Amino acid sequence: MNAKLKVCGMRDAENVLAVSALQPDYMGFIFYGKSPRFVGEDFQIPESFPARIKRVGVFVNETPEKMLAIARTLQLDFLQLHGNESTEVCASVKQAGIGVIKVFSVDDDFDFAVTKPYQNIVDFFLFDTKGKYYGGNAQAFDWTVLNRYDQQVPFFLSGGITPDNVANIAALKNMNLHALDVNSGVEITPALKSIDKLNTLITHVVNL
Repeated sequence: MNAKLKVCGMRDAENVLAVSALQPDYMGFIFYGKSPRFVGEDFQIPESFPARIKRVGVFVNETPEKMLAIARTLQLDFLQLHGNESTEVCASVKQAGIGVIKVFSVDDDFDFAVTKPYQNIVDFFLFDTKGKYYGGNAQAFDWTVLNRYDQQVPFFLSGGITPDNVANIAALKNMNLHALDVNSGVEITPALKSIDKLNTLITHVVNL
């Protein structure tokens, strides 16, 4: 399927480097204070972090000024916008030269028409499970609803992806799936990823 891999919710420097050795395509760092995976105010990405891995900052309804300041400090490649960010906010980030991943929370009744205004602004969509939290709900939505999506913008698939269910993603092979976004499904504790679980998941993805 050639799906790329994003490991999100990273924080601990040693774990960041251990996961980076597995060569995911993206790594995500959460800058939302209410998240159990919040990186904190003084977070730094390790100096030896590989340049080939794209750095993604995850934000929820934050001001463009603060997001862009953090992006410049940590040399982020993308901002992942998990809240109710407008097309204007997305456009301001793009104009600053940083990629945009716009998140939509999906359930059985999701109307993909809400994605239309963003189509010519963002780089990617991310479809996550609608739940109590802004991401990190540890549940997969019914992926068959993606048949209603027009596939115009490549997307990340998120929400409860684990080594046990990742093989089911083969059913999406004809869709514009860009990457898998894994988080709680490969964790030991919040923000601490299991190298064994990630290795198992990567093996399954390679064999899709």
